[in-house]
Amino acid sequence: MKVLVACEYSGKVREAFRALGHDAYSCDLLPADDNSPHHYTGDCWPVIAEGWDLIIMHPPCTALAVSGNRWYGSGMPKNNERIEAIEWTLSLFEHAKKHAPKVAFENPVGVLPVKPTQYVQPYQFGHAESKKTGLWLHNLPPLTATDDVEALWRTLPKKEAQRIHMLPPSADRWKIRSKFFPSVAAQMAAQWGLAAVQPKGSVILQTFFCNQQI
Repeated sequence: MKVLVACEYSGKVREAFRALGHDAYSCDLLPADDNSPHHYTGDCWPVIAEGWDLIIMHPPCTALAVSGNRWYGSGMPKNNERIEAIEWTLSLFEHAKKHAPKVAFENPVGVLPVKPTQYVQPYQFGHAESKKTGLWLHNLPPLTATDDVEALWRTLPKKEAQRIHMLPPSADRWKIRSKFFPSVAAQMAAQWGLAAVQPKGSVILQTFFCNQQI
């Protein structure tokens, strides 16, 4: 299966698919953290247009997330950037659907007018952390939780349980917050990789993690 991970420089999802034998690539404005030869550095739009079996996208969430309402909300100085981000993200989704039979994109809780197919939490896949993330799916089944540790997560001190949300200001804060959880990536590869080879046809997964500051 041919897979592209768009807007991903970490290689987490790309390598999860490659580990299962898929021909997976990533793409981002930034070079790959792992210096992989299976990475395109540059704009994801023309890469998507090359045609894939499966595309997963992680479009920038800075202007879309509800956590940015104080800057991007109605009447706020950056509201025009939010409007442009909504249009860009939905256009990217439609663009991907023209070039792959199966498509997904993820984003945190935000203001997109189209509701996600499902929300997932890292604690549903073995990570005792919280980062509620929406998945918009086209011809793909919802992810099934495999190792729910919510009960453990709820016993942790707030600083641990909400680590992602309580990170102190730093030059790398945006990068740390945008990193994808390995076990979720592994289940995307395991569950969607299997769905991609069902009788309806083969699927190539492309995951695009766009360079984003949360």
